[in-house]
Amino acid sequence: MLKDPIKPITLKELARLLDLSPGTVSRIVNGKGKAFRIPEDTQERVLHAAALYGYSANTVAQSLRRKRSYTVGVIVPEISEGYSTAVLSGVEDELLKDGFFYFVVSHRHRPDLIDGYPRMLIARAVEGIIAIDTHINRELHVPLVVVSGPRQANGSVRIGLDHDKAAHLALSHLKSLGHEQIAVIKGQAFSSDTAQRWNAIQSAASHLGIVLDPGLVVQLQSPEPGPGPGVEVTRGLLKGGHRFTAIFAFNDVTAIGAIQALREAGLRVPKNVSVLGFDDVLAASTHNPPLTTIRQPLRDMGQSAAITLLHLIRNGTQQPQQFAITMHPELVVRKSTGHAPRRMACPDD
Repeated sequence: MLKDPIKPITLKELARLLDLSPGTVSRIVNGKGKAFRIPEDTQERVLHAAALYGYSANTVAQSLRRKRSYTVGVIVPEISEGYSTAVLSGVEDELLKDGFFYFVVSHRHRPDLIDGYPRMLIARAVEGIIAIDTHINRELHVPLVVVSGPRQANGSVRIGLDHDKAAHLALSHLKSLGHEQIAVIKGQAFSSDTAQRWNAIQSAASHLGIVLDPGLVVQLQSPEPGPGPGVEVTRGLLKGGHRFTAIFAFNDVTAIGAIQALREAGLRVPKNVSVLGFDDVLAASTHNPPLTTIRQPLRDMGQSAAITLLHLIRNGTQQPQQFAITMHPELVVRKSTGHAPRRMACPDD
């Protein structure tokens, strides 16, 4: 983990990088280069470096911090229908109540953006940062609240789900319907919840006496949003030769993709195969069939993140040495799960 805090570049540091005097740099960034007859190429060089290192924004940031900026930054993997949007709605609710503005940036799992966005947001005078499903591997000068992320640098507050309870609810439901051959679709390796949820599923399965066939455990690979990755891995399951009567998907979007692949193969949900999702995004209740899912209180998680961050900002005290807030899941039974068929179906049965 990188230990160095993110610090804004100073005027003297910028001048030293450019091999110019601080006075010359100051005149240029303050729009007085022409008045002092500083060559245009020098002005362009200084302004380019100031933008690259965020000096101009940092100057504004320092001024705003004295008067409060009432602005926070929110970092998400992507902005699309589903998990992040639901959490963001809760964040927005609380920030608007308190008159706070927020910047949202999405990194699409690019390491350079994950590393650079905190610096950029701090340069724009944010008073705190909320990171959704994103690993911030630096210590920051502002409060940090993490939603569904891994353990972060000291000083962060983490808001996460009780994955043990979630896994138990899901597998208990499928077992009560007679399912024994259950396929599991794990999340992508980069997702913060993947390892923790998989560990919880294995523990719950052991407790319930469910044997998980390794041939029925697959993992999402594509980083693309939408149901496409779920379609892809379900097609692989169907070609793998292992029979199953139910699928427990990493999230609702993946579950929707799984249903699409099952239909392509001539299988019906839930008559031939039951499908259980995770999250309870808006599309889960409107899909055909409506998805049985494990509901994460996503909006509540966003609200809790914002309330916690505002509390840290207002207190003006040093952040705690990392503590966690645990949210509780709920099983929502709809039409995509049913009793296990007497005979496991094959494609085109």
